[in-house]
Amino acid sequence: MPTRIFGRQVTILNNPHAIQHVMVKNHDNYERKAPQQRRALEQLLGDGLFISDGETWQFRRREVAATVHRRKLDIFAPVMVDATEELAQHWHQMGDGAQVDALVEMADLTAEIIARAVFGSKLGRDRTLEVIQGFTDYQKVVNQINVAYFLGADDGWPLFPGPRRRASIARVHRVIDELIAHHLSGRGDPNSMIAMLMKSVDPRTDKPMTPVELRNEAATIFMAGHETTAATLTWAWYLLSRAEWAEDQLHRELDEVLGGRAPTLADVPRLKYPRAIIDETLRLYPPVPILGRQAKEADMIGEFPIDAKSLVLVIPWLLHRHEEFWERPHNFEPDRFLDKRPKFPFAYTPFAVGPRVCAGTAFGQVEAVLCLATLAQQFRVRVPEDANVVPQCRLTLRPRGGLPVTIHPRRDRG
Repeated sequence: MPTRIFGRQVTILNNPHAIQHVMVKNHDNYERKAPQQRRALEQLLGDGLFISDGETWQFRRREVAATVHRRKLDIFAPVMVDATEELAQHWHQMGDGAQVDALVEMADLTAEIIARAVFGSKLGRDRTLEVIQGFTDYQKVVNQINVAYFLGADDGWPLFPGPRRRASIARVHRVIDELIAHHLSGRGDPNSMIAMLMKSVDPRTDKPMTPVELRNEAATIFMAGHETTAATLTWAWYLLSRAEWAEDQLHRELDEVLGGRAPTLADVPRLKYPRAIIDETLRLYPPVPILGRQAKEADMIGEFPIDAKSLVLVIPWLLHRHEEFWERPHNFEPDRFLDKRPKFPFAYTPFAVGPRVCAGTAFGQVEAVLCLATLAQQFRVRVPEDANVVPQCRLTLRPRGGLPVTIHPRRDRG
């Protein structure tokens, strides 16, 4: 049901049929992300795929989707496993009971993976930390409540680029610009995502993408590819630590399927329980818990009139816990995703749905499964019983202040 904030209509969709209407059947009218989201990210991502629309989005979507398509996963899956094995070696060296922040560890891992996939080269510890800290600092200072939009400015107002925001943006752009310059000088990996994007030609100009456009897409892929998967893996460790029965079932399947060796892309279809754990984690802790769209023209959603330029919100955090669509919606039950899909397809939207579904969905799902399988095969991860774990939504859904854990090598490996 629509409501109003300072006269601006806001509609929250909590019905699969309404979500299907907005994101699939009438998606052309709702292709624009919410003004708050566009303004919050434009200084960091420019006209990158995540916040662009119209012809720019159509061209970039086609090119970016080609770089992360399932057919490319045979190139990128070994990168995922190699980087995770390096982290596992580091964990072994730290010893039984080592204390770490799981969010930091997973962010380091996924940043390294996406760097190797996007740029074809190791990012290195210093540059990895630079990028991660840049994204983290940006989330701390960005404000997704654009008051000007509710006061009548249909596109909202640009955010004031304060010194902390400028510094965080500069940290991310500096590293990405260096890596792009490396590729433009002819020293890049031809199998990297950025090398593939460099070959693309914009049909509107008959010219390749400029260095700034390449940076915008690289920053978008970087943010989407490392932030969301890092958050998902972090929440998966939290849930497994609180459900040892699920962890035991996970270990049994890993021992049976892998027998102590590292997983490969060919193993993913057989790793059904790790995939179910990731799917259930995405249900309970969707990395982007609010999906905002702006209506281009007036519309009707069911019996409710929708104003032109109004805000329409799909909130996976609520939708995924709705008692009408899920049995025991607040319970962690990976089995609900074993060999079956949700009863209401549009009630499960961790990556959105329709034409604007995340282009890297397949990449991210395979990455999460391979990372979880590689590490869980070798370790148990424990969250202290007295840890105060509170979800916090900025650009993504993270545990506020990180997730303290202890790491324990498995003694019962098959």
